[in-house]
Amino acid sequence: QVQLAESGGGLVQSGGSLRLSCAASGIIFPIDDMGWYRQAPGKQRELVAGFTSSGSTNYADSVKGRFTISRGNAKNTFYLQMNSLKPEDTGVYYCNSARWIAVGLSIWGQGTQVTVSS
Repeated sequence: QVQLAESGGGLVQSGGSLRLSCAASGIIFPIDDMGWYRQAPGKQRELVAGFTSSGSTNYADSVKGRFTISRGNAKNTFYLQMNSLKPEDTGVYYCNSARWIAVGLSIWGQGTQVTVSS
């Protein structure tokens, strides 16, 4: 059974940093299009950073220059380094494969809460 587990969130002051971790288990092949998604209160879930299947990265305009997505040494582990955090970065952060989302696979972890205080 495929599972996604996010961790590393917390409460941080504006300007602070956090590093989120994502571990995908129950899958034997590497995920090449993992992304980090954020759901802010009252808003739809949005992609904030992701890998494309070609190996490049893309970022939402709101986080460019502040967030960095990376792969871990262990298979199917990923990170999101978040610097210069702003109150508008507050939300629940999830990791997921863009391909899985596109085909309608409802595989989501519990997410990790990030709260940035002003």
